[in-house]
Amino acid sequence: MIEASVSLRAQPHASWAALEKPRGAVSARFAPEKQPASRLVLAANPRRSTGPVRAARLKASCCRTSPDRRSSYDKHDDIWLAGTERVHYSADEALILKQKAADVLPYLDGRCVYLVGMMGSGKTTVGKILAEVLGYSFFDSDKMVEKAVGMSSVAEIFQLRSEAFFRDNESEVLRDLSSMQRLVVATGGGAVVRPINWSYMKKGLTVWLDVPLDALARRIAAVGTASRPLLHQESGDPYAKAYAKLTAIFEQRMDSYANADARVSLEHIAIKQGHNDVTILTPSAIAIEALLKMENFLTEMAMVRN
Repeated sequence: MIEASVSLRAQPHASWAALEKPRGAVSARFAPEKQPASRLVLAANPRRSTGPVRAARLKASCCRTSPDRRSSYDKHDDIWLAGTERVHYSADEALILKQKAADVLPYLDGRCVYLVGMMGSGKTTVGKILAEVLGYSFFDSDKMVEKAVGMSSVAEIFQLRSEAFFRDNESEVLRDLSSMQRLVVATGGGAVVRPINWSYMKKGLTVWLDVPLDALARRIAAVGTASRPLLHQESGDPYAKAYAKLTAIFEQRMDSYANADARVSLEHIAIKQGHNDVTILTPSAIAIEALLKMENFLTEMAMVRN
């Protein structure tokens, strides 16, 4: 077994728009930790199949670690968990993240956090930060599907099989992850379209990263659409085709995204910082806002129950 971890250091950091997902705006609603962080070891047997693969035939082996130890992500055989990417943030942001995570943890009580949002919205990068500060493990559902079906990318799955085949396996992954605790899960952009997926994600806390479509289009046009199967077939100006397709996709998914427990609006974060350019926001600033929104939702729910 090879152990890898995501190390968050207080150093100069990249903006949200400059980040790429590792290969492979509308309005919406908004007791101490019981056990130390667990390390999840997953086993799978990737293979090509004609039907849904039991992608998360996940054997969870939980090894207790000390509460103050950084969470780790393991790679067992050929199942993907996380890489060794480093996310940098400032000392001030590090302190705020630590404080907000401490505020949220008692209310989370081990429940999983599911990040939803459009393709390119930063779910993977923000998710890794949240997992680190919460002492959770991180999973990318797209990567888990890729490994489970034995293909190298979502684009390859769409091309060689079908979108429906991918969605079936995506639901299998979410079903199995929903039976676990202390996870941050970055979901695929289209995971919200299937009601069954919401039944799994609602066992935890759902957080929508809401990014203006023009910013998404600029980011995706800059890094290319090869890994975005719903965009790659379009021809013409990269920005124009990305914006047009993203607009159509968002109109179909808008109401589904609004089902999330908490909404993190990048426009709102930029306004609070005194500007209107969401592309210069850092992932850590977005993670801080996510923790604030999570705390707001969880405290409101606690008040209702009491």
